Amino acid sequence: MPTRRQWLISLARPRQPETLPQRLDRRRIYVLPTRFGLFVAAVLAAMLLGALNYNNNPALLLALLLAGAAAASAISAHLTLSGLSLDAIAAEPVAAGQPLRVRVALSQREQRGRPGLQLDHGDARSWTAVPAGGRVEAELELPTTQRGWLDLERIRLSTTQPLGLVRAWSWFWPDQPLLVYPHPENQGPGLPEQGSDPLHSRMDAAGEELHQLRPYRAGDPRRSIAWKHSARRDTLLVREYEKPAGIEVMLDWRQLHGLGTEQRIARLARWVDLAEREGRRYTLKLPGQPAIGPAQGASHHHLCLRALALLPHD
Repeated sequence: MPTRRQWLISLARPRQPETLPQRLDRRRIYVLPTRFGLFVAAVLAAMLLGALNYNNNPALLLALLLAGAAAASAISAHLTLSGLSLDAIAAEPVAAGQPLRVRVALSQREQRGRPGLQLDHGDARSWTAVPAGGRVEAELELPTTQRGWLDLERIRLSTTQPLGLVRAWSWFWPDQPLLVYPHPENQGPGLPEQGSDPLHSRMDAAGEELHQLRPYRAGDPRRSIAWKHSARRDTLLVREYEKPAGIEVMLDWRQLHGLGTEQRIARLARWVDLAEREGRRYTLKLPGQPAIGPAQGASHHHLCLRALALLPHD
């Protein structure tokens, strides 16, 4: 059953996830006094009552001036948020259990600075300021517990500037889930060699064995030019080398007999990381999906971990 605070938050705008960018207007900004603001209000009320009771005009004037400053502070806090825009949210995927660093892009078109901004998402908190007519990226560290899509909850943007008497806040609810990779198995076997295919060699400028000579092309490094052979043929020739490509590793879901779904995913995630670190080309085979690979590199690594992260849960 939702608490009173959760029920009140559910009444605030927006009431459902929204696409980005989103710009704040007066209908989405809320203002309430802080504890310090309530204390100041009580002091001002006592001053006003005392000044009226004793007909003390200077004290009455001072109380009214302070009350006017407090009202101006509330208006300023509201204007600090008005016109701000949440442009985008992004995060590099991490393994489940690691904090997800979410980058929040804020901007504004007006020529006045917006200092003292606070971003909150659950227990995560960050402070930032948006320059006049500029853009800034704030960062929130969100905890992750399981693989797959992480649906963001409401993000609160607030400020207590300039005097700390009131807090103005508003909510963003981006309709943009973030990806969390599966947590790899901590201790497990090495890469499977059964079912792997040996490769002979591939062309590589940093290879070890000379493969052939070819005509020079723009952009070739000077150190690869075969000067003696070029002098004989009266044209620039470039050395091409070949490098052993190692063994292609086959990571097949069906080979992991006797393991549950999450255990298989954790082991395959470990093998994907291990193959990438060793510079091996690898293929990932999952049930009901076409084989991914063979390949290697950051893009292939992401595709494999993404496919593992989005497998159905038990």
